[in-house]
Amino acid sequence: MKRTTVELSDDLDARVRHEAERRGMTVSAWTREAIEAHLSDQGRRRCLTIGAGQSGEDAVAARIHDMLGREWSDRSQKAP
Repeated sequence: MKRTTVELSDDLDARVRHEAERRGMTVSAWTREAIEAHLSDQGRRRCLTIGAGQSGEDAVAARIHDMLGREWSDRSQKAP
């Protein structure tokens, strides 16, 4: 295992320490877990963003802003 030094603001340091204590973990263990979760989340987001297969839509690249706008509009109307 490698040791790494990270500089945190006083506020962020306090939040990290509080969360580690709340979970009954060391700051090091919590930090490793948080970094691992963040890197795993990025991989999933990247795969979802890239997409796979065919959408059945023509000229998606040319109309992506309109399509995303409709999707977000539909989602916001369904939100409680």
